[in-house]
Amino acid sequence: MSAPLYGLIAEFSTPDDLLEAARRARDQGYRDIEAYTPFSVEGLAETIGFKGSRVPLITLLGGIVGGLSGYLLQWYSAVIDYPINSGGRPLHAWPAFIPATFEMTVLGAALAAFGGFLVLNGLPRLNHPVFNAKDFDLASRNRFFLCIRARDAQFEHSRTQSFLQTLRAQRVVDVEG
Repeated sequence: MSAPLYGLIAEFSTPDDLLEAARRARDQGYRDIEAYTPFSVEGLAETIGFKGSRVPLITLLGGIVGGLSGYLLQWYSAVIDYPINSGGRPLHAWPAFIPATFEMTVLGAALAAFGGFLVLNGLPRLNHPVFNAKDFDLASRNRFFLCIRARDAQFEHSRTQSFLQTLRAQRVVDVEG
């Protein structure tokens, strides 16, 4: 019994061929597309339908939560829990709270960015189905790959395979999931 099908992957030798194939795949109605390249290809992200990341928003929220929690912790301890009038200064001496608040803001933002990055990328994932595709290791050297996942609404194995073979692909192979 074989593993379920993850999708079909096509291998290309140039970034221009990959970009054209991705554009044509989107034009054909495929939406669940992945591309693998050894370096950044200008315009590829937009072509395959990549939308903006949510990591900046998560980072902002983490910074706000970190800053507020740092400030509130200092305020509670100095004003409510253990008030000490030292040198006639007010209990809520907010300028003294700013350095630690800033540090907590940076810490909260950094931890949220790191955690958001891991969660949104599905990490840690030690193995991915495309790693088993023939010669996929060339994606980190000199080849370009376009994968149409089987869960795509337009995906039908024989029709998708025929379509990928018309795109000047060097090879089209099944990826078992």
